Amino acid sequence: MSILVVGSIALDTVETPYGKVNDSPGGSALYFSTAASFFAPVNVVGVVGEDFDFNLVDFLKAKQVDLSGLKVEKGDTFRWGGRYHDNMNQRDTLFTYLNVFEKFKPEIPENYRSSKFVFLANIHPELQLEVLKSINSPTLTILDTMNFWISGSRAALEKVIERVDVMILNDEEIRELTGIQNINIASRAILKMGPKVLVVKKGEHGAVLITKDDFFSAPAYPVEKVVDPTGAGDSFAGGFVGYLACCTKLNDTDFRKAVAYGSTVASFSVESFSFDMLKRITREDIDKRLENFRKITQF
Repeated sequence: MSILVVGSIALDTVETPYGKVNDSPGGSALYFSTAASFFAPVNVVGVVGEDFDFNLVDFLKAKQVDLSGLKVEKGDTFRWGGRYHDNMNQRDTLFTYLNVFEKFKPEIPENYRSSKFVFLANIHPELQLEVLKSINSPTLTILDTMNFWISGSRAALEKVIERVDVMILNDEEIRELTGIQNINIASRAILKMGPKVLVVKKGEHGAVLITKDDFFSAPAYPVEKVVDPTGAGDSFAGGFVGYLACCTKLNDTDFRKAVAYGSTVASFSVESFSFDMLKRITREDIDKRLENFRKITQF
C-alpha cells in the first residue's frame, strides 16, 4: 500500500570523526522516504528552495518515490549544520536556517489523499492536523515530534496525539511529554492520550514497542562503524512504516517485526553520510541483516 510522508527537506552540513560533508541532502521526509521505499511506494510532500539540485535525489525515481508533491519556492532550501563528537551521542548544532521551510504549509495533491499509511514527520503540530484532515480513510497514521513542539505547542500536539494510531518518539521526548521518568509508566500515560501503539527509540540501546496488551524490546543492530547518525530516527521510521505497509493484516507480530526492520534499515543509514549507504543496498541486503539480527536476539 502507498505511504504519504509530510516533512522537511534539507541540505545538511555534517562533521563527524570520519569526515565532513557540505550541503548534503537530508531532512525527515527524504530519510524516511528513502528507507520506506525498500518496501512500498512513497508519496512525498515538502518544500525546497530554488537552489535545490534535484539531481541529488534522482536515485529516488527508481525507488518507488513520487516527488511531485514537492513545492519549489522562491528562496533557499532549509539548511542545518552539526558536529558530532567521538561519542556520537553528543552533537553540537552549528546553525539552523529554516529559509523556505519557515513558511511551509503542506498542500496534499488529490492523488495523494488516498494514501493508506500516513507518516507525520517532524513539523508543527497544527500542520500535522491539517494533513490528517485532508486524507481519505487511512489505514494507519503515524506521528513523530520533538522537544521543541512538546514545550512550545503542547495544546496543538495533544490534539494530533488524540487522532493518530501510532506515535514514535525517543526516551527524552516521552519523559518531557509526560513528566514521568520511568519509560514503562510514561508509555501507559501516552497510550491513554489516544495512540494504540507507541514506539520509544533509545538510540544505541534499541527501541521498545508498547501497546495495551503487548510489550516488546529490541536492541539496536551492532554496527561496528557509525559514520554519521544524522537521520537515523527517520530511517528507523521509514523501515518500520514501510514494512507495515507490506502486511495484509496488522497484528502484534507485524508490529514487532516492523521494529526489527526499522532498526535494521537505520543500521545501514548510519554507516555513511547522508543516504550514501541506503543508495547502495537492496531489499535482499536488508533481509540478510535482519536474519542475522534475529540470530543475535534469540535465546
